[in-house]
Amino acid sequence: MKILAITGGAAGMYCGSCLRDNALATELMALGHEVVLLPLYTPTLTDETNVSQDRVFFGGISVYLEQNIPLFRRTPEALDRLWDSRFALRLASRRSIRTDPRWLAEMTISMLKGEDGNQRKELRKLLRWLESEPPPDVINLPFLLVVALARPLKQALGRPVCCTLQGEDLFLESLEEPYRSEAMGLIRSQLEHVDAFLPLSAYYERFMSEYLGIPRSKMRVTPLGISMNGHAAGPRPRSEVFTVGYFARIAPEKGLDLLCEAYRQLRQRSDLGPWRLEAAGYLGPEHHEYLHGIERRIREWGLGQEFHYRGALDRAAKIRFLQSLDVMSVPSPYREPKGAPVLEAMANGVPVVQPRHGAFPEIIEKTGGGLLFDPHDAASLAGQILRIWQDPELARGLGSAGARGVREHYSARQMALRALEVYSEITEQVKVA
Repeated sequence: MKILAITGGAAGMYCGSCLRDNALATELMALGHEVVLLPLYTPTLTDETNVSQDRVFFGGISVYLEQNIPLFRRTPEALDRLWDSRFALRLASRRSIRTDPRWLAEMTISMLKGEDGNQRKELRKLLRWLESEPPPDVINLPFLLVVALARPLKQALGRPVCCTLQGEDLFLESLEEPYRSEAMGLIRSQLEHVDAFLPLSAYYERFMSEYLGIPRSKMRVTPLGISMNGHAAGPRPRSEVFTVGYFARIAPEKGLDLLCEAYRQLRQRSDLGPWRLEAAGYLGPEHHEYLHGIERRIREWGLGQEFHYRGALDRAAKIRFLQSLDVMSVPSPYREPKGAPVLEAMANGVPVVQPRHGAFPEIIEKTGGGLLFDPHDAASLAGQILRIWQDPELARGLGSAGARGVREHYSARQMALRALEVYSEITEQVKVA
């Protein structure tokens, strides 16, 4: 089977969607299928071998210029190549840029208008390139924010279109009105052009059906999978200094502040011995003050020597970080649809403590690799972490179960096999129709 998989670059950030798309493409190739992984906006950043195409469409510089300066909507393609090159895009990606919320909203609306948006020239470039290539059997879009590509791609190539669902509601809810309503209306108006939607969890299937009115008949749950390369499933001996960990983007929706409050409550006990709190993950410029506020509070609590932020980590450093932990929690107040860092922790035999909402209940049920706490409740989170500290046998059992469960249910190979089931089903339906 030949698969055209479009992915969205996230400049210089390790992006969960990019990592997932690259892992899926890699596994599909290993299974003998031909995959064209085509980046939009910027080259993708992955922590394993990057299998995406060299060429980037809807280059971030072109998209920006066309949104802001009408002249660039008519410049010749030969001139566009100057700023569409991977060199130019990589150079631009090295800078962390604060994005004005209104501009970002207007840009989102323009992209969702597709052929009627300010980036219509970029769409024509993509279609011309695809028409010169051997046609795929199926097309996969990375998320709903590019759903406007579905209709022109189907018209040009005559092939079915799938769309992965992996957290779009968080972005849509961040838009102010009237942009939010307009964006959701534009998405709903184009759902008919997508043959199947691939939510990454059963939770997200239910949620997105209600949130955007996506027909359940078009939903095909395709659970997130991670590459097991480098992850060690062996039993984790307890550290001399009990280490609580956090690995995710440093952002309010991921809940580092809640974990710090739970840690404060735990450190009020006199029987714990030496502990520490370790955090790592991408920090965007818009969230520097969020982290600084957390660090100030920790110092005020007299715990400044026990907290360390380790920054963004490449794959080797990430695995070393996870293997140094006794327990990990990403206590997201947002109802997460996937939870890749939690899967990675469990892949290394680290027990996790996660909120009882979003995809986490089904992940914990399938793997047995952790405990659940009441969402938004620091005392409940602290209580579950305390259970793991108090009961080393429980900790070992959770770690071992999680390592087995992730490999059985959430490997990249399992993700690829499920995606192939969906692609085969959809292509057969189109042939019959």
